[in-house]
Amino acid sequence: MGESRLVVVTGAARGLGRAIAERFVGDRLVLADIRLDLLEATAAALRSDGADVQAVPLDIADRDSVRALARLVEGLGGADVLVNNAAKADGVGGDAFWELDEDRFEEILRINTTGTWMVSKHLVGPMLARRSGAIVNIASDAAFYGSPRLVHYVGSKGAVLAMTRTMARDAGPYGVRVNAVAPGLTRVEATESVPADRYALYETNRALDRDATPADIAGVVHFVASDAAAYMTGQALVVDGGFVMPT
Repeated sequence: MGESRLVVVTGAARGLGRAIAERFVGDRLVLADIRLDLLEATAAALRSDGADVQAVPLDIADRDSVRALARLVEGLGGADVLVNNAAKADGVGGDAFWELDEDRFEEILRINTTGTWMVSKHLVGPMLARRSGAIVNIASDAAFYGSPRLVHYVGSKGAVLAMTRTMARDAGPYGVRVNAVAPGLTRVEATESVPADRYALYETNRALDRDATPADIAGVVHFVASDAAAYMTGQALVVDGGFVMPT
């Protein structure tokens, strides 16, 4: 895969998704998000830096929306890289598992787990046909740590980690790699509601003495999608300053 790659990033309007998109400037970009107003602003900013960008509305929990994205991407020749970043974090540090409302649990799994699978399913076809490509699923270190009072989100991201392994085995014979990147707590718009004690937990227990930045995670995503990682698939890279250290 060279400089003419087509890179699709979901959840690209702000925060981590925007940082990932910025890291791929130089490739052709399709940026997708449910927040079209923010997405258009991000796309405009990247275009001012010389990027080739298309902004596409996307609700990853809606199959028609996902299929529309797939048609657009196929019309551009098909994705070389797909970054499944779109997700919803809800109720961090809130309800214990026996207190959580059933609808909230099902909503998070529908978005984070089913949505990630559905986007991959509909965009992987051209990769399989070309016998090359890379899918990067954004998981979370919370699935390794078992963050308390967050069972719906942790469950959804644990499922993404498990799906990554099966997806890698399914797609491997076609030359398509599937890996996961599992960020820790990162200060972006989506984590503004995270309680202070959760940030303090990371500050006390991580190995590196500084906060994570979106660029820290974006750099690892870029590496995983690059030829430098051409023989890596089915893996999960945790990027949280050494807060958790999976064996």
